Amino acid sequence: MSENHLEEKAKPFRLIKYFTFTSLIVIFVGTLLISTFNTHLTRAVQRRESEDFALLLVENLNHQIFLQFIIPIALKYGKIQLRNIEQFERMDKIVRGTVHSFKVELVNIYDMNNTISYSFDQGLIGKKDIGGAAYQKAVSGQSTSKLVQRGNLWEILLGFSKESRIITFAPLRAEKPLSTISGPVLGVVEIVQDLSEDFRKIFRYQVLVIITCTVVMGLIFIALFFVVKRGEDIIEQRALDRLKLKEQLSRAEKLSSLGEMVAGISHEIRNPLGIIRSSAELLKKKMLGYDPSNPIPDIIVKESSRLNNIITDFLNFAKPRMPNLKSCRVDEILEKNLAFLAPQIQDQGYVIKKRYGNHLPEIMADSDMLYQAFLNIFINAMQAMPDGGEIHVEIGSSDNMIEILIKDEGEGVPDNILEKIWDPFFTTKEKGTGLGLGIVKNIIQSHEGSIRIENRPSRGAAVIIQLPVKQGA
Repeated sequence: MSENHLEEKAKPFRLIKYFTFTSLIVIFVGTLLISTFNTHLTRAVQRRESEDFALLLVENLNHQIFLQFIIPIALKYGKIQLRNIEQFERMDKIVRGTVHSFKVELVNIYDMNNTISYSFDQGLIGKKDIGGAAYQKAVSGQSTSKLVQRGNLWEILLGFSKESRIITFAPLRAEKPLSTISGPVLGVVEIVQDLSEDFRKIFRYQVLVIITCTVVMGLIFIALFFVVKRGEDIIEQRALDRLKLKEQLSRAEKLSSLGEMVAGISHEIRNPLGIIRSSAELLKKKMLGYDPSNPIPDIIVKESSRLNNIITDFLNFAKPRMPNLKSCRVDEILEKNLAFLAPQIQDQGYVIKKRYGNHLPEIMADSDMLYQAFLNIFINAMQAMPDGGEIHVEIGSSDNMIEILIKDEGEGVPDNILEKIWDPFFTTKEKGTGLGLGIVKNIIQSHEGSIRIENRPSRGAAVIIQLPVKQGA
């Protein structure tokens, strides 16, 4: 029943927990997707800027070649022949001077027959028909660019291909002085830009963003995990506290009804019982002259006294009195108990081992009620060792509490009844009401203290009592 109760209480928080962790995962995945999208967008922007840069570079190169090479060479030689070493060196100087300090890996200049007339790579000079469709578009006056990447599929998709190049084909035109109108196409310029390092930087930036997101989300997850764990513990503890409170309330209601009944019956029994006892004592005196050895009057008196003690226990449990608090010392109360029990301790072979702390504080308590509680505990300890044994009595104090330990060397309390020993009328003894420990617990709790019984690791049981230290006026 308690497990179902806790399960029911935990369901709303579990929903919050699952929603929170799911939201965190969705945010993390969304962050990764956004970072990946931003990276690809950055690469696209980088590509467009490289294409625009290549067109500007071609325009500048076109201008320099026309003014510094084509016109002077045409005037000097009458025609352009790059096989001429002097012309080639002049062209090479102009081209390299124009693209100097820019990330240009290769420049090819095609003539109108799709033959490479000039190139940074000497091995390409004279090659024919390798310009393809891009060359044809450039001849018709249209500039084109394309991205060429080398690597496997995953390298290309993730953006860290081994090589990335932008290849731009643009027409080489004649220029009209003092006019913005270009002249006819004289050839084609091919410019190859190496973007591998730029793309690798973008990829490293992407990895850095992903690592940062992972670390941040990991820290948030750890913090959230501990917050959720703490929340679960708090909710579970509150559910347990509510369950215990309901059980205590139900038990208190039953005990209250039972106490009222017991108190009423005890009062009704005590009056005729007193008459029976006094009559038995009077009968005993009268029979001394007739039959002194007759045990019947003594039996009646003895059993009447025992029945009166049982009724007293009922009344003490059903209607416990409020303690009359006065300043007292726990060690002195325990010494009175041991002095009262001294004959039994000596006759039955019990050994008392005492260990009292130094400078024990006084407490505000009802010494008579504590005396009764301690006496019941000592009697239980002695009954647990019918053949004698050691009883350890220890007193210590800390944090405004005084702690009393009374330990025996008996058989201990079976685990299956450890929680039942405080229940009224529960007893394992042949002769007993089962109210002794209940009365002890009521007395300790009326002093705002606590009591518990534990089995010792070796053998026997230990009673641990804690009482608050209250300074009286």
